[in-house]
Amino acid sequence: MDLIIRRAVLAHTHPAGHPSVDIGIEGGRIAAVEPHLAAAAREEIDAAGALVSAPFVDAHFHMDATLSYGLPRVNTSGTLLEGIALWGELKPQLTQEALIERALQYCDWAVARGLLAIRSHVDVCDGRLLAVEALLEVKRRVAPYLDLQLVAFPQDGVLRSPGAFDNLKRAIAMGVDVVGGIPHFERTMADGAESVRLLCEFAAEKGLRVDMHCDESDDPLSRHIETLAAQTHRLGLHGRVAGSHLTSMHSMDNYYVSKLIPLMRESGVAAIANPLINITLQGRSDTYPKRRGMTRVPELMAAGVTVAFGHDCVMDPWYSFGSGDMLEVAHMGLHVAQMTGTDASRACFDAVTVNAASILGLEDYGVAPGCAANLVVLDARDPIEAIRLRAARLAVVSRGRVVSRQPAQRAALALAGRPESVDFRLHR
Repeated sequence: MDLIIRRAVLAHTHPAGHPSVDIGIEGGRIAAVEPHLAAAAREEIDAAGALVSAPFVDAHFHMDATLSYGLPRVNTSGTLLEGIALWGELKPQLTQEALIERALQYCDWAVARGLLAIRSHVDVCDGRLLAVEALLEVKRRVAPYLDLQLVAFPQDGVLRSPGAFDNLKRAIAMGVDVVGGIPHFERTMADGAESVRLLCEFAAEKGLRVDMHCDESDDPLSRHIETLAAQTHRLGLHGRVAGSHLTSMHSMDNYYVSKLIPLMRESGVAAIANPLINITLQGRSDTYPKRRGMTRVPELMAAGVTVAFGHDCVMDPWYSFGSGDMLEVAHMGLHVAQMTGTDASRACFDAVTVNAASILGLEDYGVAPGCAANLVVLDARDPIEAIRLRAARLAVVSRGRVVSRQPAQRAALALAGRPESVDFRLHR
């Protein structure tokens, strides 16, 4: 075999009576998962009881804006609306070269942290589609080691911004994967509902997935997720649609939510919360008590709605922090949603792995024979400890190749194989 990871502990399942397994990899795929794999390999990693998981997946990100913090100025109010205004100021100054360089730098960070699949929204309200061209080039360069899925995102409103719908269609024709939207940013509630109808019909016609920024507001009457679920059901888009943010649900009355969540479940609409950003941007106009803004994660999960967490922003007009660490995202989500029980904590790990992979429609994701050999070795014994410690990524395997390594924090864990510590700049 090409690579064997010995004595790995899996996040979810393992053979009865065997606390650890060996994972055999050949030809970029997992060939075997057995308690004691009687095979040799060109390279081995001794996990020594450490957690081995399928890679982290970020279901919601803005790679066109990442690492642009301070350009052209800093968001002094810390609000969503100033961030949008700041991005509007920055767009005319953007160059394709700078966009590509910042995005590739972020992809390096992602790989080092075991983040091997990202869904990134890309603004299509600039008629030049400069950011679209840049991220399509980034997608091409990182394809050998990272899955980058792009969403055509009309940041200024598909109806509100002149030419935005045509730009979105052009972006899809160029190779962008998913139809996006932002109904709560249209001029009226009626326009928002109309934008959802237009975009969902376009996605249905083209056979595409949908991921809309939806109700990113403290207004409990911002209810476009209801329209999104209804259009999903009408058009037969079940399982292909996600509503991102959904922060208004934090402020809605319980009776209305008791109708809304079953509607989402019936239509197969997934929910993507962004804990770091939702609690930073929302509730800015409150005194006390102050709302934190994150959507109703445990209630959605309990109802059977697929819920993922996204990082959303890293060092951009909306958020000045972040490093591409999805365990930090899960850690914040666990606290804000008060999901501190054993099963709930594990569900937060799922929100940045299997749930997010499901929303992206990733094929061959997981730790089982036949799955793509994309794995991360974590310096932890189980998912809860991984979140608690924001565990070191001891090794990251992409397409069957070890692409990143860090020294173990636990002396008992030894890595064997190639001598290099980190293989960055894979796109160079």
